[in-house]
Amino acid sequence: MKVDHDMQVWGLHNDTLTTELIEENFVSISWDSISDLSQIKGGRDGLKSELARITPEERQKAIPTWAGVLLRFRDELQIGDIVVAPYKPDSTINIGVVSSDYYFDVSAKTHRHRRKVEWKKIGLTRTVFTQPALYEIGSALTLFKVSKHTHEFLAALKTRTDDIEKVTAVVEQAAARNTPEDETSDEPRASRIERHTRDFVLEVLERVTPRQFEEFSADLLRALGYQARVTAYSQDGGVDVIAHKDPLGVEPPLIKVQCKRMTATIGAPEVQQLIGVQGPGELVVFMTLGAYSRDALALERQRPGLRLLTGEDIVSLVLEHYAALPERWRSLMPLTPLLVVSDAAS
Repeated sequence: MKVDHDMQVWGLHNDTLTTELIEENFVSISWDSISDLSQIKGGRDGLKSELARITPEERQKAIPTWAGVLLRFRDELQIGDIVVAPYKPDSTINIGVVSSDYYFDVSAKTHRHRRKVEWKKIGLTRTVFTQPALYEIGSALTLFKVSKHTHEFLAALKTRTDDIEKVTAVVEQAAARNTPEDETSDEPRASRIERHTRDFVLEVLERVTPRQFEEFSADLLRALGYQARVTAYSQDGGVDVIAHKDPLGVEPPLIKVQCKRMTATIGAPEVQQLIGVQGPGELVVFMTLGAYSRDALALERQRPGLRLLTGEDIVSLVLEHYAALPERWRSLMPLTPLLVVSDAAS
């Protein structure tokens, strides 16, 4: 694949805004205390002077870094550049093409510094990409150039399919052809080690069969203190696991669980089907390795007794209750506790 030399690939972190980024097609950065960047003259020095004016003295050591991010977002990011945007709520990755110059949205409540983006790939699971590529976009900076693993993100962007397995295959081929000579990453951080562990657990669960994922879900519920059994594999009516607190399963509430070992986004129709099997006084739980659409999440807010668990939720439960899982699963995903230097110390 030939790449335009003028085009850059950027990583951008946004830990504040969520669905509006996709729905309204933009990327943004914070620094809401500073006004329209297009009105600030003098390049980097001008930005540093403005930041110094509005920043408390105890935080002014960070001004050169902040000014660099603001300058890149305002001046260096160009129409046609690629943006790789990790999506924190479900730890997926979105990829888009910048479609506007910098603008200041005075009507926005937060993150007023913005650029329009045409999103091309939404909700890509992290396991599509190699671990070194994930390390690179795990930069501590808000906005940064992706340099070592651009081939992986461009391969995902150019793949004309939303089939995760096909996208993964294309990215793996690109990674094999373009492995950087120097795969060393920057200094280890606690957050990086945690993210690597979470990616490992998610990748293991993606490799099990659908039936094994149902069995795992039942075992996870047992680790949480529930009694749980897997239903017959066929003709289960969409209920894969039945759980309850008492040993006999006669005391309410009865919990009906649907398990989907998939990383695609689950929509409202699938959730509605699960709601259809919910009887009076019963609870229903949807467990998937992916995420949920906005409409599906709206159903969760509106419907009592409905719980939607994402892949990130499931990984969190695995890490919190790892010791209580059967040996079958602990041997499949061997983990050990360790102490690391806190991010706050760096």
